[in-house]
Amino acid sequence: MTIQWFPGHMAKARRQVTEKLKLVDIIFELVDARIPYSSRNPMIDEIIQHKPRLVLLNKADMADPHATKQWIEYFKGKGIKAIAINSQAGQGMKDISAAAQEALQEKFDRLKAKGVKPRAIRAMIVGIPNAGKSTLINRLAKKNIAKTGNTPGVTKAQQWIKVGKELELLDTPGILWPKFEDQNVGLKLALTGAIKDTILNLQDVTIYALRFFTEKYPSKLKDRFSLEEIPEDIVELFDEIGKRRGCLMGGGAVDYDKVTELVIREFRSEKFGKITLEWPSELNQEAE
Repeated sequence: MTIQWFPGHMAKARRQVTEKLKLVDIIFELVDARIPYSSRNPMIDEIIQHKPRLVLLNKADMADPHATKQWIEYFKGKGIKAIAINSQAGQGMKDISAAAQEALQEKFDRLKAKGVKPRAIRAMIVGIPNAGKSTLINRLAKKNIAKTGNTPGVTKAQQWIKVGKELELLDTPGILWPKFEDQNVGLKLALTGAIKDTILNLQDVTIYALRFFTEKYPSKLKDRFSLEEIPEDIVELFDEIGKRRGCLMGGGAVDYDKVTELVIREFRSEKFGKITLEWPSELNQEAE
């Protein structure tokens, strides 16, 4: 399966981000803590170049905490400050403003020395669809300003939002990139909900998920579906899950579409527990 999704408004958004870059002091790059590498748009590096950046590992409450710590260290090694947050619950919000002020302290000290009056930090929030940008903005602003939704592509225009006296945010639509060089990246994005389900072969996504759980989190897979052993054959695994969870058609045959929906829904609703789909140690030199 080849996964691609690059609607016209995303190409437009890339141009808008480039044009507005000179108006901001810092970039807030929002990524999914479950897939911190795959949910980073490689085009962002090209676009923002040397602009100060803060990586926000959102949905950290759904990710494996051990992996999140390693990702924070990974970004630190790249010279980028990273913070684990949960925009839904408002965790880590104070850390964002403090980290932005720290990153820009020298710049504002220089401006102050020149007699320039202090002003709010201007930040641009960028990230892929469904990363939680609108929820984050509403949390920071402490009111519902940005539109939110659990489907990718809700935000399609830019807007400035004031956050107290210290911060002004420029929201941008989520931007995916035109081509995924590694189809595993596409599968991870699909599984976490960054790509619209309607354009996907969800059985392929589920096969990827079950093979991943078998290799990395076998105990969670066994516990969730009351399995004594995990069948090596993927069809047998579908059958076991279908029988144990009542995903059956007339005559007792397993309904694979229902198994597919079940596995994806339960992953996204954290029924398997805290899971991270990629770790820094897995990145090879080419990927980096």
